[in-house]
Amino acid sequence: MHTTIQRIGNSKGLIIPKNLLDSFSLNERDVVELMTTEQGIFIKPLIQEYISLDDLFDNYEGDYKCTEFDFGEDVGREKVW
Repeated sequence: MHTTIQRIGNSKGLIIPKNLLDSFSLNERDVVELMTTEQGIFIKPLIQEYISLDDLFDNYEGDYKCTEFDFGEDVGREKVW
């Protein structure tokens, strides 16, 4: 498969064909890792682990209590719920 390096703003980039993106389940804004090898450039999808809020605060031992906060009077066109 061949593609051409193209100008994208002040940088250069490659257009990766849709069928190749689909075969690796890659979408717009996915993060990939670029590595150099003896053969050239290697592009590797980065699989990011998403942590739930429960897992994130699982070991939290603080005594934080949620309280209301007064932002003052309405100033512009914001919506107050």
